[in-house]
Amino acid sequence: MTVFRNSAAAALVLCLAVPASFAQDAAAPATEAPEAPATEAPATTTPPATAEAQPAEPTEGPGSSYTAETFGDWNLQCFRSEDGNDPCQMYQLLHDAKGNAVADISMIALPPGGKAVAGATIMTPLETLLTANLALKVDNQTPRGYPFTFCAQLGCFARIGLLPEELAQFKKGNKVTLTVVPISTPNEPVNVDVSLKGFTAAYDAVSARNKDLKLQQ
Repeated sequence: MTVFRNSAAAALVLCLAVPASFAQDAAAPATEAPEAPATEAPATTTPPATAEAQPAEPTEGPGSSYTAETFGDWNLQCFRSEDGNDPCQMYQLLHDAKGNAVADISMIALPPGGKAVAGATIMTPLETLLTANLALKVDNQTPRGYPFTFCAQLGCFARIGLLPEELAQFKKGNKVTLTVVPISTPNEPVNVDVSLKGFTAAYDAVSARNKDLKLQQ
């Protein structure tokens, strides 16, 4: 699959998005996903850069991102705001077997009252077969399939609302296997590991930080 460059600007938009959309995603039960073959599809060569230059991301100032803390394999990624009340999310960049960055995942805690207690946003390359959905498997649990929400210039996005029992699996687990299907090789699903080392500490930190931010507003 094509290697992509993470965009803090896109992450900021998703971090600040209306939590109700995650609740809507959780309202429809996730489907069981078939087991993917153990062999991973090799990553394709990164396409040459086009002549049209992409705008540079800001390194400082409103909208720019920074890592406030690290918990195991998760970063507490925050975004600078004009008033200094920076919203945050827990974040992990995902790599294939060759060490190429091929996907990423970010999560936030959702306000109480809805079916979903946590919202996850997963970005995969544009060459993903959307009709095959995205599958997540915690350790040896049954894989669950989730639909993609939309695609943009940077990649395709799945927005997932995690129910309490699903969040509990994440907290108790060792890793999540993320499975996507490339358009070019639909018979060779790609498996990417999501480490759960430090997950609970990162989730508690982002929950407390954003709760304090909400109280200040």
